[in-house]
Amino acid sequence: MDKDMYDFMALDRPSTPVIDRGIALHKMIRLITMGLGGEGYLNFMGNEFGHPEWIDFPRGSQHLPDGRVIPGNNFSYDKCRRRFDLGDADYLRYSGMQEFDQAMQHVEEAYGFMTSEHQYISRKDEGDRIVVFERGNLVFVFNFHWNNSYTDYRVGCLKPGKYKVALDSDALLFGGHGRVSHTAEFFTFEGWYDERPRSFLVYAPCRTAVVYALVEDEIEDEVEE
Repeated sequence: MDKDMYDFMALDRPSTPVIDRGIALHKMIRLITMGLGGEGYLNFMGNEFGHPEWIDFPRGSQHLPDGRVIPGNNFSYDKCRRRFDLGDADYLRYSGMQEFDQAMQHVEEAYGFMTSEHQYISRKDEGDRIVVFERGNLVFVFNFHWNNSYTDYRVGCLKPGKYKVALDSDALLFGGHGRVSHTAEFFTFEGWYDERPRSFLVYAPCRTAVVYALVEDEIEDEVEE
């Protein structure tokens, strides 16, 4: 995003293709790391809202034994800080990125997918730029394509029933475009697909990540009946 971060992160002015791309991919990369990185998620300080600058502690020049000199920064404090105020500023796009980070943590708290024994990657489609995988009772759908959005895109799953949107990187709250309906319901149908016994259809806009959660309470009601 380079210099565009300093001119186009305010919500009172139009975004740019560079800003849209950077914010979208930053959210997707964080979520796919959290989803497939194992049982823990390590985040760099300030990364939750996309800190725009590097961190550089005050230091002098370093003289190496071979005569080379690594220049210092004249003991400057200019970059020795994290701008946490950016993430809290509701008039900047950084706030939406921070909201997304908090939402990821809430999904983990609600569903405990990172410690689930069930994990399966069902699709890695280089042509469509789609990645689909399961963690616990969640189905993650990533569309990394820069232009193509897919209607009625079929994704495989293990468990039958109704799924709902648990997290949507394209939500307006997160600085997205609001292309995914959060009230829609997704019902599975039988039949093997991507080596999964069932599947359902979704809308996958370009450069988005959507997490679908199995509605367990209705399954429990059916079992009791």
